[in-house]
Amino acid sequence: MTDFAHTFLLLFGQLAFGGVFALSVPGFHEIERGFFKSTACVYLGCGLIICVGKLSLAYSALPGTLWNMRSFEGGLWLLFCVLCGLYTYTLWGERFVLRARAYLFTLLFGLIALSFSASVYRTAPFFSVETLVYPLSFLTSALMLGAVATGMSLGHWYLIELDLSLDPFKRIFRFYAGTIVVHLATLTLSLGLLLLSSHAATSVRELWTDHQTLLWMRLGLGPLASLGVAYMIWRTLQIPQTMAATGLFYVAILTAIVGEFLGRFVLFRTTLPL
Repeated sequence: MTDFAHTFLLLFGQLAFGGVFALSVPGFHEIERGFFKSTACVYLGCGLIICVGKLSLAYSALPGTLWNMRSFEGGLWLLFCVLCGLYTYTLWGERFVLRARAYLFTLLFGLIALSFSASVYRTAPFFSVETLVYPLSFLTSALMLGAVATGMSLGHWYLIELDLSLDPFKRIFRFYAGTIVVHLATLTLSLGLLLLSSHAATSVRELWTDHQTLLWMRLGLGPLASLGVAYMIWRTLQIPQTMAATGLFYVAILTAIVGEFLGRFVLFRTTLPL
């Protein structure tokens, strides 16, 4: 049962890392500081959820054991949270150098924590294609989640700053649309590479024979549906109508989260990073 919980906690870690990364897209000096403060706090909260969840599950599974793989994973997410908290704190001041360094180290250790979380599910040896496929799949998923969440948050900011330029919104939308395409391409490539792998080929065939409906739901309700919503957002921004685009970002974040929840269920059932 703890494996099930560990798998679904990953969504919070991906949202935390991807969201912090996506904060670099709109442009720090083009938007009032309050946007970054509120949004960074949300991502810090997501990081704390996966950190506390991983550490508590590791301790409950092996009480009295200080070091094991799961507790080390939780420790990496704890370090991410400390650095993300420091970055968030600097948003209330003018310590530019400290803020820049805290942001870069937050991304670095977030990437390390996410890659380690991916490697836990890898059954193949280190020198195998899985070593690249697992972190890459988790990373593209995280960036897509962060992009759509930041886009929705930024859309709400246009209700506060009525004279704000549309350029930041367009940039975050382009980033979001790009992450969907890259993530979908990564999923397709991952399936092909894993099918050729001697270690994961059996799991891929099992996915196709026993969980085919789950696979199509994961793709159809996730990245494919997100592509359709992204097209509608793009058409709305041509008007331009930021309020309608923000409403569509609500739909977009729903399709992204549903798709990734299904992806984590595929991971739980088959150990495949989809």
